Amino acid sequence: MSLTGFTENDLKKKGRKPKSDNYFDQEEELAVRLYLSATTFEEKNKIYNKALRKPLDKMISSIIRRYKLYRKDMDFVEIHADTHSFLMTKLDKFKPSKEKKAYSYFGTICKNYLMGQIIKDQKETNRKISYEDISSDLENEHRADLIYYIDEDVIDTDNLIESYIFELEKIVDEPSLSENERRLGLSLIEIFANYNDIFQSTDNNKFNKNVILLSLREMTNLSTKEIRVSMKKFKRLYVTMLQGIIK
Repeated sequence: MSLTGFTENDLKKKGRKPKSDNYFDQEEELAVRLYLSATTFEEKNKIYNKALRKPLDKMISSIIRRYKLYRKDMDFVEIHADTHSFLMTKLDKFKPSKEKKAYSYFGTICKNYLMGQIIKDQKETNRKISYEDISSDLENEHRADLIYYIDEDVIDTDNLIESYIFELEKIVDEPSLSENERRLGLSLIEIFANYNDIFQSTDNNKFNKNVILLSLREMTNLSTKEIRVSMKKFKRLYVTMLQGIIK
């Protein structure tokens, strides 16, 4: 018996898959848990090659084509291989104990990485003088009259996220919530619970918003308009919490 309570025999007992267009279904979700509970490289490699390699290949191919996440000076095979390699570095960070779908986690990881690399490529192509460069030049010229230092409030991001998740978990059980709001609330909990693993550091705010919106659309099956309407309640909660911390 593995650490998750599953064994490889459980995977075999699943038998023939029901007819479905899904390439990442219950059998693959089980395989991920078997992979994570495996204690040797040989065992992990066997599970990966048998049950995960092809589904992950299909997932990455679908994401690249669906969202047109192509990179400059790289062909499809190179983009695919690079993304798959990056995903493998994050696979062990998925936490089955949270009872979330590995499919959602892996898909978000891939989209986040691809969009980040595209933005990085664009920055290399369109390099501009940054604020730091200008500031450094002014300091070198000893123009103290052109330098103004701003004291900024420091907010503990981890504590803010934990507090927000706590409040979200209370809200999603409220009977006054619509079905769309409940689905969105549960998806927000999953995203924030895996925030550090899913989202890489970036100074591009638009990039973060796009990744989160794409993830929410897939997790909730809601349209962008439905998400924006349902988000109002959770946005008010976040603003109220943030104002309380600043005060």
